[in-house]
Amino acid sequence: MTATALKKDMNMADSPNSEAFENHASENNTAWQKVCTKADLVEYSGVAAWLETADGPAQVAIFYLPGGQQKQGDKLYALDHHDPFSNANVIARGIVGDLKGAPVVASPIYKQHFRLEDGQCLEDESVKLRTWKIEFKGDEVWVEGKPH
Repeated sequence: MTATALKKDMNMADSPNSEAFENHASENNTAWQKVCTKADLVEYSGVAAWLETADGPAQVAIFYLPGGQQKQGDKLYALDHHDPFSNANVIARGIVGDLKGAPVVASPIYKQHFRLEDGQCLEDESVKLRTWKIEFKGDEVWVEGKPH
């Protein structure tokens, strides 16, 4: 959901600096937030979403790994969309794969691999992307505004 769509959904003015937008952000910056619907997700791929956090707005990369024909064990992951190596917001555009049994995303620019479960970079142990709790509520995708 774009910032504009978010503001329209919340019946707010077009300016992101509007008082209503600021009050909503400060009251709910660590609460669970609806970011999109299941129909917006692409299987085995990423999409970017806007999230309000205690530190201000964040771009989050959301990955959906379906659990097969029975749809049991569907996995959702939310981590920083910002690639610290290229300094660009591109993680959602990365290639999803598996390394050593763990689901990963490869940054589309310099190809570092980040584990989807905890954001850890496999090529540089000193680098880790923030992650957020994420879940389906019906067909809606909700993310907690507080990273872990």
